[in-house]
Amino acid sequence: MNISSDAVAVLREPLRQLRQRMEKAVSDFQTALASLRTGRASVHLLDGVRVDYYGTEMPVNQVATLHTPDPQMITVQPYDASLLGAIEKAIHSADLGLNPASDGKLLRITIPPLTEERRRDLAKHMHKILEDHRTELRNIRRDGNDAAKKLKADKKLSEDEERRAHEDIQKLTDAEIKKLEELAAAKEKELMKV
Repeated sequence: MNISSDAVAVLREPLRQLRQRMEKAVSDFQTALASLRTGRASVHLLDGVRVDYYGTEMPVNQVATLHTPDPQMITVQPYDASLLGAIEKAIHSADLGLNPASDGKLLRITIPPLTEERRRDLAKHMHKILEDHRTELRNIRRDGNDAAKKLKADKKLSEDEERRAHEDIQKLTDAEIKKLEELAAAKEKELMKV
């Protein structure tokens, strides 16, 4: 049975919002993966580092220029030289396993090679992040299913239209979870590569 045009109009906005929320969850997962350390230097390793800038917590990339001059090094050059010590302290306290070296104007962060044990720990941590984002997608799916049930209870959808909405929401959820898993598999391969 085809969904009536009234039902399509009623469902269009809730489905659009669900898709946006799910895409944001996948985007958040990509951001989390970018900040996971592999054996190569990446300015994204410092995405979670926040620096005390005159009483306000600021991301390090907003108070300094970040570069990767070679695959094993990140340089951090503060816009305000007086922040050098605060940035160095923030990087140490971020517990990234990085040790910045200061020359008075610039921080140089050498990225040490990962040990096998550390690679396994990072892979385990990545799987935890993956599961958290899968759960987030399932919660979004639940919200969508609840919205469809409410529309049926308000007599804006028939039983067949509600079932079709549930199927569409499940297909969307499956597709987004598949994206998460593909991203995770690629990151794990990168992590385990020596």
